[in-house]
Amino acid sequence: MARSKEFDPDAALQRALELFWERGYEATSMADLVAHLGIARASIYATFGGKRELYLKALERYLHNMDPAVLDALSQPGPVLPAVRALIRTYAEESGGDDRRGCMVVNAAVELAPRDPAAAAFVEASWSHLETVLTSALTRARAQGELARGKDPRAVARMLLVLMQGMRVLGRTPGGAARLDDAADQALAVLG
Repeated sequence: MARSKEFDPDAALQRALELFWERGYEATSMADLVAHLGIARASIYATFGGKRELYLKALERYLHNMDPAVLDALSQPGPVLPAVRALIRTYAEESGGDDRRGCMVVNAAVELAPRDPAAAAFVEASWSHLETVLTSALTRARAQGELARGKDPRAVARMLLVLMQGMRVLGRTPGGAARLDDAADQALAVLG
């Protein structure tokens, strides 16, 4: 008869996500995971695979939890640009806030994506999703007369994507709040 798990894998994955998000991949050891999750190393391997596999599962969970919020905010009926402006302001405020964990996707992009194709795929999927949602919203804004006809929704979406992800990077450093506010102001000016 197979033994039942003596821990909740879903809760363990959430705790692993929190630890990886706080420390990053490289700074989190298997010993750290064992201590933080409160389960044996063998159980981690048996349930999730190695540290890398656990990290990728945690990153996938992060994306699953975070990405839908942007789609919800930008797909509401009515005027679009107020929602886009609010999203940019939210990125600036969150990035410049006290939470120095930053965005786990940006952290993965900086730390792992250059050398880990699986991590890079998660980063690309997240950023492609954000770009697509922004492009769709800005296309609606142009059709509704909110965005100037001469502005390319996809190009503006890409500019906003780069700006917002850059905000996440600068937000991890001390003194970045003024830069973030200025960048948000300029992005809002581009929108009109």
